Amino acid sequence: MSLSSTVSFMDCGGGKVWFNVGESSDFRVSEDGVVLTLRRVSLAAQKKAMVVVYAQDLQSKQVKLDDATLTQRVPVILFPWHSVVVRGDGTLRRVKRDWVIPPINVPENSRGQFPEDLVRIRSDRDKNRMLRYSVTGPGADQPPTGIFIINPISGQLSVTKPLDREHISNFHLRAHAVDLNGNQVENPIDIVINVIDQNDNRPEFTHTTFNGSVPEGSKPGSFVMTVTAVDKDDPKTANGMLRYKILSQNPQSPSSNMFTINNKTGDIITVAAGLDREKVTQYTLIIQATDMEGNPTYGLSNTATTVIRITDVNDNPPEFTTDTFFGEVHENRVNVIVANLTVTDKDQPHTPAWSTVYRIIAGDPTGRFSIPTDPTTNEGLLTVVKPVDFELTRSFMLTVEAENEVPLARGIHLLRQSTATVSVRILDINESPEFSPNPKSIKLEEGLPAGSLLTTFTAQDPDRFMRQTVRYSKMYDPANWLEIDPVNGRISTIAILDRESPYVKNNLYNVTFMASDNGIPPASGTGTLQMYLLDINDNAPHVFPPEVEMCERPDPNAINITASDPDLNPNAGPFAFELANRPSDIRRNWTLSRINGEYAQLRLRISSLASGIYEVPVMITDSGNLPMSNTSYLRVKVCQCDHHGDCVDMERIIAAGLGTGAIIAILICIIILLVLVLLFVMWMKRRDKERQAKQLLIDPEDDVRDNILKYDEEGGGEEDQDYDLSQLQQPDALEPECVKVGIRRLDERPLHYDHQYPLRSAAPHPGDIGDFIHEGLKAADNDPTAPPYDSLLVFDYEGSGSTAGSLSSLHSSSSCGDQDYDYLGDWGPRFRKLADLYGGGDD
Repeated sequence: MSLSSTVSFMDCGGGKVWFNVGESSDFRVSEDGVVLTLRRVSLAAQKKAMVVVYAQDLQSKQVKLDDATLTQRVPVILFPWHSVVVRGDGTLRRVKRDWVIPPINVPENSRGQFPEDLVRIRSDRDKNRMLRYSVTGPGADQPPTGIFIINPISGQLSVTKPLDREHISNFHLRAHAVDLNGNQVENPIDIVINVIDQNDNRPEFTHTTFNGSVPEGSKPGSFVMTVTAVDKDDPKTANGMLRYKILSQNPQSPSSNMFTINNKTGDIITVAAGLDREKVTQYTLIIQATDMEGNPTYGLSNTATTVIRITDVNDNPPEFTTDTFFGEVHENRVNVIVANLTVTDKDQPHTPAWSTVYRIIAGDPTGRFSIPTDPTTNEGLLTVVKPVDFELTRSFMLTVEAENEVPLARGIHLLRQSTATVSVRILDINESPEFSPNPKSIKLEEGLPAGSLLTTFTAQDPDRFMRQTVRYSKMYDPANWLEIDPVNGRISTIAILDRESPYVKNNLYNVTFMASDNGIPPASGTGTLQMYLLDINDNAPHVFPPEVEMCERPDPNAINITASDPDLNPNAGPFAFELANRPSDIRRNWTLSRINGEYAQLRLRISSLASGIYEVPVMITDSGNLPMSNTSYLRVKVCQCDHHGDCVDMERIIAAGLGTGAIIAILICIIILLVLVLLFVMWMKRRDKERQAKQLLIDPEDDVRDNILKYDEEGGGEEDQDYDLSQLQQPDALEPECVKVGIRRLDERPLHYDHQYPLRSAAPHPGDIGDFIHEGLKAADNDPTAPPYDSLLVFDYEGSGSTAGSLSSLHSSSSCGDQDYDYLGDWGPRFRKLADLYGGGDD
């Protein structure tokens, strides 16, 4: 609560008086005698405070002290009051006067005694009646509840606990006044309570460590980065107004003040020149943020770390480690590294300012060398990209220049360009002899006899400074027509040349020869001889096609034929066709007429011809300079034809492409398919029999049915069945009066038939039930009079030697004597249950 008072002293001398407060840090006195509080003051329960004030005459130096009593006064808020106004018609009207109630300011984090009075609310109508006061709204009866309370009688509004502006900065309450019956006597009024901020929060940086960068060589005033801190206190007051400053810089090179910071915005800029990444790669700054506008006495502070990285610029050119490099390479080699050129660059490795580009500026006019850069080591790899001939040039002297991928930074000037000299020595090797020309082409006629000289094909040794001998040999001659002299390279034939050979393509025949020297190690080269063969008339024509078909009664009865001649024109067509004179029936049955120089037409002289294959000799002559004739046989297949003129017999089928082998294969496939079907049917039958046999061979330990087989007939119970169940018992042991006479089913065996089943002993062993079933099955299979119900035959009779009798409930209920079932307990756990059921007596 802010308190103030005014003190005054009688000054008899008329001089100026100086005031001071004795031993109190909570108050001060202004020059005009007003006592003011320096901070929030919490008064005791008496609501009073005593302050000692000194007054000193500045002229006489006399001092007077007095006590000042400060009393806390609580403001009062009245509800708007009403007045009575006379209207024009003489009636009275109450007029309400409204005003704006100023907000109530309450400092946060108060340490006073609670509840602490804030304001008193009252109505001017409480003079003639009793009223009750209340407040509503957040902080009173709404969450957070209980912060503000009001005395319902006096209207004193109080706060119950310290407030936090960072949590809730203001409260909006409504005050109410009602009579004892709860009737509203005043309209509610709004009360705004503002929480006054205190400096109770330190500044907080948005990051613990800030990272920034600035290029090396930056000028003073270059922007680097911005640091930011926040304060939860009110930013409109000094509590939330921050100021920044740099506490330290590390390293302090080349100056301890390389950077400065804008105390309001947090912008960091450079203030000194000399940033050099090659000397200092980064700086670490400690930044402090202080509230209260940077007041070191009352402000709260916090610090953060700022790391400023000095980025590289191309301020250092590459420099060769030596002025001269040496290398050597064998002649005729390509893609071989000759020498490694090394440079030094102080800029940051693996950046464009560090990567070096090498260029040959002299000594290689034909471009036989190149210098790619190794990206890892930044070395220049001098490489041969074109073959070098020792016989022409024995050495090279190259001038190489080095520079970075990016140009140097602005303001960097070089005294000279970094260059170096590379001396390359060429080493001689034994080179292969070279044929010239390669390939070599010649023209000649086919049909040359063996031993004919064709040409001379020689090779030259490039090694002019070596005295070596060259020898020749044949590498590839598919038709084996030629040979070469190993000394002088003369080529001659060893067989007759034939243009129509399958090894000749488009009249060309290629032969490859090899020339080898006697160097160390020896070297060899190859050359190709291309022979263009000219055609001669060395092949007689043949009839084409060699086979034709004709119907027995042809309509029309003519077939067109031509001739086939491997030779080329003019040694081929036009052709002359003629039927041979022999045998004599050829001209009697057939006639041949010329259509043109390429085709002739064969006709029948008779109206029909029997089915069969006929060979008609045709003599054909070509048009060569020396014509060649040949008699070839035309196979004519005469067959029966359908109305379309197509053959319908087996010969036609065979001619269509379905031979005897294909027909046999089809028949074999059909037979195999039938055999597979038959095997599948047999397997299905066998599986059905095995399934039935398995049903008969059930282990007695797993089958509790024993004597009764048919379990799939459901009805009203055994007493409702008309079956003769006596067959399930021992016929010899049944008494005459105990046999039930009923209607026998047609699939049952007669009761008094002489069975051929083996007899069973009177005391069966528990392990011979399976053997008994097998013996019964065997007997049933051998019984010619048995009906086709095998399962009934096996299980409808148990033998005559059993003392157990029947297990049927029908027989048990009608038995004339007691039976002993204890022996069933020896047959296993399943039969032991039967022994308990039937041998338990009355139980």
